[in-house]
Amino acid sequence: MAKRIDVSGLHVYYGDFLAVEDVSMTIEPRSVTAFIGSSGCGKSTFLRTLNRMHEVAPNARVDGKVMLDDVDIYGPDVDPVAVRREIGMVFQRANPFPTMSIYDNVIAGAKLNNKRLGKEKADEIVERSLRDANLWEEVRDRLGKPGASLSGGQQQRLCIARATAVEPEVLLMDEPCSALDPISTLAIEDLISKLKENYTIVIVTHNMQQAARVSDRTAFFNLAGTGEPGRLIEMDDTNKIFTKPESKETENYITGRFG
Repeated sequence: MAKRIDVSGLHVYYGDFLAVEDVSMTIEPRSVTAFIGSSGCGKSTFLRTLNRMHEVAPNARVDGKVMLDDVDIYGPDVDPVAVRREIGMVFQRANPFPTMSIYDNVIAGAKLNNKRLGKEKADEIVERSLRDANLWEEVRDRLGKPGASLSGGQQQRLCIARATAVEPEVLLMDEPCSALDPISTLAIEDLISKLKENYTIVIVTHNMQQAARVSDRTAFFNLAGTGEPGRLIEMDDTNKIFTKPESKETENYITGRFG
């Protein structure tokens, strides 16, 4: 479990529009990498290229390479659905399947992957995933209740349980705390710190304090102006980015001079 991602010379297009330009980076296994930067600078767009989720948008394409260990996820023989099984995604707003129970929400992906999943194995996966998401004790007596009946913070942890149930190698999180209160945010941050023991985690956040708290490495994105492509300005150990960045642009952003 937990794989390394190597990105080289990645350009992201929507039709003729270049959204993100020439990103190269390495994302280490069993670590948390945070993407920071002002709105519209391509953080979430780039995140979605890491499991080919951006391809659901019309005319989206990439140039460049994304290697998951030694496999190019954009290789001609690679199935995007298989990529998304290995590289899971947790979205900005919790999106449990509204008509499904807590139990069925967790097991949905695993059932798709294994049509002959037995009850005993399914029970085991549900309990493991909910424990991993630090939610088991709160919901163990109401697994048949709708996932949508949970609080916002619980719903987001349910979505994390759903993502880990298929045992991916990597978890991508697109601003997972932006719609949550401070207590729920803390619960998710604690969970991220625990999950990195088994997963490679990449998180997009607008909250610089959060990036400083949860991540091992931080990548700062920016764009030269409206309509210009997003660019990776700098990536380094989180402590160094926040105390002694190489780039003046990074320093201006983290000290609040723009953004």
